[in-house]
Amino acid sequence: MSYLEFVGFFGAFLTGIIIGLFGGGGSILAVPLFVYLFKLNPVLATSYSMFVVGFSSAIGALINIKKKLIEYKTAAVFTLPALVSVSLTRRFLIPNIPDILLSFEHFDITKEMGLMLFFSIVIILSSVLMMKKPSTKKVKISNNIKNFSLLIFIGSGVGVLTGLVGAGGGFIIVPALVLFARLTIKQAVATSLIIITFNSLIGFMTDLSLLKIEWDFLTFFTALSIIGIFVGTYISNYVRESTLKINFARFMIVMAMVIVFKELFS
Repeated sequence: MSYLEFVGFFGAFLTGIIIGLFGGGGSILAVPLFVYLFKLNPVLATSYSMFVVGFSSAIGALINIKKKLIEYKTAAVFTLPALVSVSLTRRFLIPNIPDILLSFEHFDITKEMGLMLFFSIVIILSSVLMMKKPSTKKVKISNNIKNFSLLIFIGSGVGVLTGLVGAGGGFIIVPALVLFARLTIKQAVATSLIIITFNSLIGFMTDLSLLKIEWDFLTFFTALSIIGIFVGTYISNYVRESTLKINFARFMIVMAMVIVFKELFS
């Protein structure tokens, strides 16, 4: 095992810790690990990320099923359009993106570069949302009507996002469930894990006939991440959530800048 591979597998463990601490965000570390340390093509990296994020979210979802926090009807309304859009994105949109997106005199933006730059934008958006202080206003659920039409629209968008960059989309799903499904934060986080599980794994399964999967490598990476989830869940009991979120958001911005630098200047 090379030094880079050792660091990459340690990163798999850290990916699980991040998911255990925040209930999501694993793809933000997993995709760069696959691309820059394991030297995978970004399309394959996003596929592997969906597998890791999907199984990791399933672990969190099983824990929340026992706590009875999941709103199954809301999850179904959000998940069904997301499944359709993630499958269509992986099956038709990704293969038909041109190899050269933009061409300049001495510089080309390739398909792989474009995906990674778009991924960096997603990371920055996620970090900005994470840094925002939660609203102190209490929502009276009984006096509000769930806006399922907006949930369907947002679910479709999250499916496209997952298909493009391998991100579960939790940073979009949770606020959407709070605002439009009138769930509490705890219910939204728990319900989002079910949505992310199906969304990510269906996206990955769509790729099975299109990509060659190294199962031994992917299984080992995912196993390390799952171990990290339990460690992260344990740590979360002793650290303030607000402090964790701010520090992780800063780390995400640094990660986005690293991706931009790697793609444009190296």
